[in-house]
Amino acid sequence: MHSEVVASRSADQRDSKEPKRESKESRNGGTPQLDAVSLAIVEQLQEDGRRPYAAIGKAVGLSEAAVRQRVQKLLDQGVMQIVAVTDPLTVGFRRQAMLGINVDGDLDPVADALTAMSEVEYIVITAGSFDLMVEVVCEDDDHLLEVINKRIRTLPGVRSTESFVYLKLKKQTYMWGTR
Repeated sequence: MHSEVVASRSADQRDSKEPKRESKESRNGGTPQLDAVSLAIVEQLQEDGRRPYAAIGKAVGLSEAAVRQRVQKLLDQGVMQIVAVTDPLTVGFRRQAMLGINVDGDLDPVADALTAMSEVEYIVITAGSFDLMVEVVCEDDDHLLEVINKRIRTLPGVRSTESFVYLKLKKQTYMWGTR
């Protein structure tokens, strides 16, 4: 098990005089990108989620207290989480799959119902062959079959599903937060 920081872009306007880079989100009316110091803090935590605030402060040019405040703000704003990321195989989840789901009508009720399922780790609304792409983590093939057949395919609005069963996970990182 190792620790990772899962980060997304958001605003951290008050804490720095650094110029802001315009992001896709700010150009499209979303939240602006983090300033350079906050990005550096996120990078430090992505390398080691248990890195001491004093060490982060030394690397980014802030005091330990300032780093602590910045990290708390990033957590409070939902910009990032500091979590332990496990290898599903080592903790008893031997079957992972990506499901392509087509929906009749409004996507939101189906996506909301999927969000409530503990086996569902990831949901995206897509443009293309599928309306939703959903990653599930299950104990074994029987569990996967139960989730798909008894719980997902029976949801009102679900027209069809296609399963992409993972045979081997070659790469999984959470380092996109500061590009």
